[in-house]
Formats: sequence, structure tokens, C-alpha cells
Amino acid sequence: MSQSFRQPDILEIARSEGKVTVEGLAARLGVTVQTIRRDLTDLAEAGKLERVHGGAILPSGVSNIGYDERRRLNATAKTRIARACARGIPDGASVFLNIGTTTEAVASELLRHHNLMVVTNNMNVANILAGNADIEVIVAGGVLRRTDGGLIGSLTTKVIEQFKVDVAVIGCSALDASGDILDFDVQEVTVSQTIIRQSRRTKLVADHSKLQRTAPARIASLEQIDTLYTDAALPPELARRCAEWGTGVVTCAPEG
Repeated sequence: MSQSFRQPDILEIARSEGKVTVEGLAARLGVTVQTIRRDLTDLAEAGKLERVHGGAILPSGVSNIGYDERRRLNATAKTRIARACARGIPDGASVFLNIGTTTEAVASELLRHHNLMVVTNNMNVANILAGNADIEVIVAGGVLRRTDGGLIGSLTTKVIEQFKVDVAVIGCSALDASGDILDFDVQEVTVSQTIIRQSRRTKLVADHSKLQRTAPARIASLEQIDTLYTDAALPPELARRCAEWGTGVVTCAPEG
């Protein structure tokens, strides 16, 4: 396989799985580990991947990857996470869903629920839930972020402050080893912090790739979250901290 075909395939695998390894790619693509190391070096120099020991991850930074790319990233895992999260939300509950492709997956899983009231600052979530007439949808108005349909700003925060919901489901851009929940947009962070304050219980939905990225703005600690839904085991130290904090961890592994 030539470099012109191989490197786009490597990028697609990284976007799908969050991380690639030298030996794994060599076996998958039928080339030597030396060839893969050169490919990863080229991609890192082009700013498309970030080298780590034994492989590479999607690059970190101060700006998020594009919405369409985020929506495709770990899509199957997000569906498993969303399904497990939605199962824990009873009919008749009031719910907040914030900005994010995983919270949009949760919205899709809530379409079979009854008698919900959902408050959201995510236009995509509102459009998804419009398909169920038994769900009351309240959109927290604000400044529209056209890149992903999110509503942010002081007006959004003021609307959220008018509610006290049973359950908040939030997403994030990154989750670091100390348990800090991170994002890129400071205005979005302020909204998410308000959501946590105005909720009786908070669920965080975050696939394993969030542990391989970083972002500059802190939303909260996992200590403030009731349940984390993810698709892979946490690093031992972070799992220990969650146990100490009383933060439940639901690992939504593939079936079979």
C-alpha cells in the first residue's frame, strides 16, 4: 500500500478509535513498523496527529475538532453509552441535555420515553426530540454557535437558572487523569457549570477518546458528577478517585 493511501487510512483509524499504535497499524496495513513510524512522524509534523509512546493520538490544543468529525468519532461507542444513560432516566423526569454529539445520541435514545420535560441549549437535541410529541422541549435561548447548533452566552445561563431539573446529562471535550472535566469554549463551560448547579443529579457521557485529549477550560471535577458513562475502563488511579468520591462509573463495553 502506497503512502498516499496509507496515511489517510491511518487518520481514519485514529478518528474512529481515538488512538493508534505502531504495531497495531503495521499488522493492520501489512507494512513494517519502521514504515508506520515514518508515517506517524510525517502526520505529526503536518499537525494531523500527536505522537505518544508506541503510537499516536488525535492532536490536542486550544480549539476543538470539527462537528462532523466529532459526530463520526467513536459513533458506535457513543450509541452504547447513550443507551445505558437513557435507561437510567425514568419516564416523567425533567432533564437537561447540553451541547455535544454524545448528548445528541442520548436524545435519540430518549425518543422512546414518555412524559419527559427536556431543557436544552443544543438545537440538534431539540430537533431530534421534536419527533416525540410526549416530550416537552424547552430551548434555552442564547447566541447560536453555527458550527454545532449550540446556544451559549449570558442569556442561555439566565434561562437555565430558572429551572431545577431531576437529571442533567452533559458531555465534554476532554477528561484528564485527575478527574477534571474540560472543554474549549469558556462561554460553554459557564453554561455547563450552571447546568450542574441546577440539577439534582448529573450524568457525564464521555467515550474513552476524551481521556486521550486535553482542553484549556475546566468545567468541574468528576467529584461533582453522580455517574460517568464511558466505554472503556478508567485508568486505575482515576477509578480509585471516583470510588472515593462516590462517583458511579458505568462501562458500556461492546456486547459479546
